[in-house]
Amino acid sequence: MIAWDDFRLVQAIAQSGTLAGAAEQLGVNHSTVFRRLGTLEEQLGARLFERARSGYVPTATGEEMVRLAERMADEVLAVERRITGQDLRPSGELRVTTNDTLLVHMLTPLFASFRAAYPEIRLDVVISNQSLSLSKRDADVAIRASDRPGDTLVGRRMASIAWAIYARADLAPATPLGTGDFRRYDWIGFSDNLGGIKPAKWLRERVDEDKLVYRVNTVLGLAEAAAEGIGLAVLPCFIAAVTPGLVQILPPQPEMESGLWLLTHPDIKATARVRTFMEHAGREIGRLRGRIEGREIEGREGVSPTGE
Repeated sequence: MIAWDDFRLVQAIAQSGTLAGAAEQLGVNHSTVFRRLGTLEEQLGARLFERARSGYVPTATGEEMVRLAERMADEVLAVERRITGQDLRPSGELRVTTNDTLLVHMLTPLFASFRAAYPEIRLDVVISNQSLSLSKRDADVAIRASDRPGDTLVGRRMASIAWAIYARADLAPATPLGTGDFRRYDWIGFSDNLGGIKPAKWLRERVDEDKLVYRVNTVLGLAEAAAEGIGLAVLPCFIAAVTPGLVQILPPQPEMESGLWLLTHPDIKATARVRTFMEHAGREIGRLRGRIEGREIEGREGVSPTGE
């Protein structure tokens, strides 16, 4: 029989994508996770993860175990509530801050599923492209795209946000782009307020100003402009993957990568509604990790733009 701890092991590896991340989540060391995974796969006679360069990706069997682990966890909590005879269901208002891009292209279904599961919690979603202060209680939880989430906060890096080069299908170059080719095309650029983000810096170093024919001051408008054929664009892969008409013409560029963080303040991390939301959001974002990190293209895990 498969032990409950084995299900938790598989779930932790799937959520973090690495053995080190799973070890941290489970409170054990890296070698223990490696040994337990090997033993479990040998016991089942099946591989649970593919070892890709980007991390550990669940196989079909692994995904089935993850789904079952989530159902088992819900059942365990239900039993605990019945045994204690207490209503442990969290309630109250929870304020979550994120940016417009993450809300529109990723988080609204997450918020909806959370509300369905915990109707006693009222969500107040604050959209800001600037980092609100959790220390000043501007928000209880932050979901941020950042490489510097703040030393005073607690939480975890959920994924790496991959960016790649996209164009409308009929405007895509017939041959792979080389660095010297960038200046031959019109590009969609970033307005000054976004000049400090990595993709903006990447673009400035490779494309002349006169080829930046259209600028926008929010990442939210990039994909729509590219889909209309205004020019080539650097886009987060999780947005481009669901934007009709776009094709990837260069794979994710490591220089543009940033982290996706789920954060709260240490003083309120044990609050029932905060803890419950952090667990729910972590689980739901973990399911999207392949798309966020550019490993899913048009719904196909790990398929390159050339079909390899």
